[in-house]
Amino acid sequence: MKPAVLILHASGTNRDHEAAWACELAGGLPEIVHINQLRGALHSHRLADYQMLVVAGGFSYGDALGAGRRLALDLTLDVQDDLARFVEQKKPILGICNGFQALVKAGLLPNLVDLTGEENRIATLTHNQHGHFECRWVTLLPNPNSPCVFTRELTEPIYCPVAHGEGRFVRSEGLLEEQITLSYKGADYPTNPNGSSDNIAAVCNTNGTIMGLMPHPEDHIVSWQHPRWTRGESGRKGLPMFEAGIRYAAEVG
Repeated sequence: MKPAVLILHASGTNRDHEAAWACELAGGLPEIVHINQLRGALHSHRLADYQMLVVAGGFSYGDALGAGRRLALDLTLDVQDDLARFVEQKKPILGICNGFQALVKAGLLPNLVDLTGEENRIATLTHNQHGHFECRWVTLLPNPNSPCVFTRELTEPIYCPVAHGEGRFVRSEGLLEEQITLSYKGADYPTNPNGSSDNIAAVCNTNGTIMGLMPHPEDHIVSWQHPRWTRGESGRKGLPMFEAGIRYAAEVG
């Protein structure tokens, strides 16, 4: 059976349809669900009914309280118990751009802590080093030593765009090297577009079931999305990353 994938949407999210299409092409059954449909006594959807969760990119709540922070409050206050069970069952979770920010602020990445706690944080996402919004294509190199269910099968780099103003990943010594799942190809600007520590573009939790990344692999899943496809260039799509996540979701679901 195809695994059901919940594409989490909040006011201001704008990459949910692209994420849903990527999951569909990868073999999943995606459904875009607003955060309001998961909470309250009359909630219409249950996280437990899905085998995979994708927190899509965009500007949830207009980033009024900082990138991803308001959505993180939803995750830690309104759906905390359901989310904790989802994590305990080792179902895969993917956060992209603003979704990555939300997972970090909620304490799910890179180290799993109490969903309402601030202690033991070993990394954060902050303003780009050059102080402005970045929108450009980048090359991402997979870490073959990472246990991440989304990247452990990748055999080539991913070429995809970034679009963020607060994407600089700052780490401490507590981050394990195997938690780094994808790195920007090159230490200097613009190959590392935001100045992230050690060129880090994506990280996972210690068992590899939760991953977050700032770039948008869902924006390069078919050949004609390559910016130079009319010149004959192709390959390095983001689709294999989604396919790996869907396969794992089918196994544990």
